[in-house]
Amino acid sequence: MRILNQYIGTAVIGGTLLVLCVLLALFTFVSFVGELEMVGTGSYQLIQAGEYVLLSLPRLAYELFPVSALLGSMIGLGVLASNNELLVIRAAGVSLIQIVISVMEAGLILMILAGVLGEVIAPKSEQYAQELRSKALAQQTAFKTKNGFWTRDGRRFINVRAILPGGELSRINIYEFDEQRRLRVATSARSATYQDNEWVLEDVDRSDITANQITTTQLSTMVTAFLMNHEVLDVITIKPKSLSAWGLYKYVNYLHENDLNAAGYEMVLWSKIILPFSTGVMVFLSIPFIFGSLRSVGVGQRIMVGTLVGIGFYIFNQIFNYVGLVYEVNPVISAILPTLIFFVFAMRMTRRIY
Repeated sequence: MRILNQYIGTAVIGGTLLVLCVLLALFTFVSFVGELEMVGTGSYQLIQAGEYVLLSLPRLAYELFPVSALLGSMIGLGVLASNNELLVIRAAGVSLIQIVISVMEAGLILMILAGVLGEVIAPKSEQYAQELRSKALAQQTAFKTKNGFWTRDGRRFINVRAILPGGELSRINIYEFDEQRRLRVATSARSATYQDNEWVLEDVDRSDITANQITTTQLSTMVTAFLMNHEVLDVITIKPKSLSAWGLYKYVNYLHENDLNAAGYEMVLWSKIILPFSTGVMVFLSIPFIFGSLRSVGVGQRIMVGTLVGIGFYIFNQIFNYVGLVYEVNPVISAILPTLIFFVFAMRMTRRIY
């Protein structure tokens, strides 16, 4: 039975990885063509565009994993069915339940691969890709450290500890130096927002430093014409899809502690948690197609049906997530319900083949 599990698992996992590679090749080409219109802006050239697209592949692969699992499982099992190997396996006394267990063992491996990809590889790769692209497009640069983000404007050095939804800056420190590189002005602010082409700082403490004294001024608001341009803001703005589930969890808690709207981030958080399970559901969904109504059709028809079902799941999942945000549906329900519906559908179809 162990050899049989490995044989069926190899067919399912091999088919999934093959489909994933094909889809990635297609989406990579489309993504690269889309980046060509930005080539020539700032220091963004073909090499940077290629690097950005390649670094975005893990995130794209993670998002395509459920669809790839469905198509790959249908193709892998379909080849075994077309070669009458599944028929021989059944004739040898192996029950359908045992075959389903073998398939789902492969599905469990795919779920683990999706989890590792989404939690370990994709977040770091996507964050680096976004930073690379934005820095190349912008003339001002920003650097991320454990103490927040640093950027420079002439003789001013700006430190931003956190970026809130909507582009609001939190806990800003500005250090201004003279030509002899001596600190002359140190300014700190609780927050900053961009209004009418100007940055408005709130709860400001300003210290003017001379050779003889330090003068401290406290202001409720202070307006500055230039603090950080929007291209650099794109570098340091926290993008939900570029974070791991653990990173999103911590950021959602931070938003709640500051009485800020975290619905969008909660939606992405639960979507990331559910996606590996969606991969398992898609593998499970392939079983009734192979042993049920599609058992006698060719591989091409299976691919067409799998593609339609996979695209249908992806579109339904995206639409339901956005509708949930608009109508303030609980993010847990919005994230789980599409996968749950397809799981129930797969269960009902599987029961019919016994």
